[in-house]
Amino acid sequence: MTEPSTAPGLAGSLRRLARTALGLVHTRLEIAGTELEEEGVRFTELVLAAIAAAFCLQIAVTLAVAFIVVLLWDSHPLAALGGFAVLFLLAAAFLAHAVRTRARNRPKLFGTTLGELARDLERLGG
Repeated sequence: MTEPSTAPGLAGSLRRLARTALGLVHTRLEIAGTELEEEGVRFTELVLAAIAAAFCLQIAVTLAVAFIVVLLWDSHPLAALGGFAVLFLLAAAFLAHAVRTRARNRPKLFGTTLGELARDLERLGG
């Protein structure tokens, strides 16, 4: 007696086709899951690094501003405060631009999965 997976005829061919299709779907779902996990890790790392950098920068800038304002308090206190205000506005504009650029240039979510599915369709003649 032959096994159902090696049965001749239309039924055997349909079983093999279904098994192959399920295998393809399974592989593509694994790739999609891996990409989703990688994106989550990348996002978490980015957020943690941004928070740490912002905290350190805030402390350093606060101390530097206080130092310079105290240093110039007797001669030019308003110029020191105004200069720092302009400096921080320029820095904020630059950082906003950098964040916008980075957000636009991120890798496409599920790009590898979609590429594999496109290649599968191409191989199947679609």
